[in-house]
Amino acid sequence: MDRLDNTIRPYAWGSPTAIPALLGTEPTGEPQAEMWMGAHPGAPSRTGRGTLADVIDADPERELGPASVARFGPRLPFLLKLLAAGAPLSLQVHPDLAQARAGHEDEERRGVPLDAPHRNYKDANHKPELICALTEFDGLCGFRPPAETADLLDGLGVASLKPYVDLLRAHPEDAALREVLTAILTADPEEMSRTVAETAAACDRLGGPYAPYAGIAHHYPGDPGVLAALLLNHVRLQPGEALYLGAGIPHAYLDGLGVEIMANSDNVLRCGLTPKHVDVPELLRIVRFEAGDPGVLRPEAAPDGEEVYATPIDEFRLSRYVLPEGAAAHDLTLPTPQILLCTAGTVRAGDHELSPGRSVFVPAGEKAEVSGTGTLFRATVRV
Repeated sequence: MDRLDNTIRPYAWGSPTAIPALLGTEPTGEPQAEMWMGAHPGAPSRTGRGTLADVIDADPERELGPASVARFGPRLPFLLKLLAAGAPLSLQVHPDLAQARAGHEDEERRGVPLDAPHRNYKDANHKPELICALTEFDGLCGFRPPAETADLLDGLGVASLKPYVDLLRAHPEDAALREVLTAILTADPEEMSRTVAETAAACDRLGGPYAPYAGIAHHYPGDPGVLAALLLNHVRLQPGEALYLGAGIPHAYLDGLGVEIMANSDNVLRCGLTPKHVDVPELLRIVRFEAGDPGVLRPEAAPDGEEVYATPIDEFRLSRYVLPEGAAAHDLTLPTPQILLCTAGTVRAGDHELSPGRSVFVPAGEKAEVSGTGTLFRATVRV
């Protein structure tokens, strides 16, 4: 079992205080957006045996187990993070596995440099993800029913929104959503900037259900992504609640601290709220134009006190243990690789004492006994 020393990424949208408060460290004054736990080549966790990526590369079957290597190859299939949003992230979607493979192959064939700003597919993998709230956590997830969005936009009293309102009241719903998003992302920039400014002022004045979008507009003045955001469900997670974000689902995180887990991929197509490249034709090919409830997840009880966040993919499985004072030790040994992360209290994992924000990597089959009082998240795979 290896204690992990993890990199904190200073993305501009990060909260300067949330991760330091969890870790019990002094803020630096700079944003601290994400703490990465895993073997991603961009920032692999460090162990007493070298980086976790190097440890796994040296003996994949020993560290990951034969079943995981047979299913996912000689790499850790997931990346675990602490994510602390102090400002809205870009509005984005992720491809499914077939789309990622085809897109990556096409860009490789055309010789698009991996670090090119217009590159969409950095790898051939999909990027399903799950965010579990540690504090109140605000986000956008999936399309709201078009008729409800039409009423919301109509209530703003902004004349230049009327064409979008009319489109949203048309049928079928999927075609209406596609037409509106296309119109927003291909509109004349000057006209769009004026519409966004008027919309932002109305959202700010009216508050209530418009308040989250006023906040987004404050961070991204004039960005067409502000109007795209208004098409989506606003979700406020309470601690312990989660969202699963599958392929093609538009989403953005707005504010809060959470534990995030995802398949090991960098494939992102952006819809707005960003100065980065927005590939409109490819985006429209990937987005699933389906309206519905965002589907807030609550953990399901499993044996031995484990609480599991059920998802439909195999690259990761996230669960937690809430350990009461005086509870018996739990044997978490598995034939698959694990990362254990403490988020509250003090938890002992093998020979390691974990305070909030501290984590360990458990190789496949390694004895993993935990005890103490606190909350422990467990990340592994399904095989």
